[in-house]
Amino acid sequence: MANIKSQKKRNLTNARRHERNKAVKSELKTRVKTASTTGDGEAVRTAQKRLDKAATKGVIHKNQAARRKSRLMKAAAVSAAEAGPSTETETESE
Repeated sequence: MANIKSQKKRNLTNARRHERNKAVKSELKTRVKTASTTGDGEAVRTAQKRLDKAATKGVIHKNQAARRKSRLMKAAAVSAAEAGPSTETETESE
């Protein structure tokens, strides 16, 4: 345990930030997983927004956010392709 008063305060601050960062990272994992499996446009946009915000706040590095967004878009494209064409385009062509 630290003896210096400022270091004791710093330890408390670090603990608070650690808990907050842990919650943000957990939410990121959930959002990215949901977006990549469903391929839903709204879910993908939300996941991208959360990744950008986490990078801005310093929870993750900006290059990590960019890499994860790239992988997310690739996975979303694959899941959208597996789902086939949307029902909107099918009804318009008939």
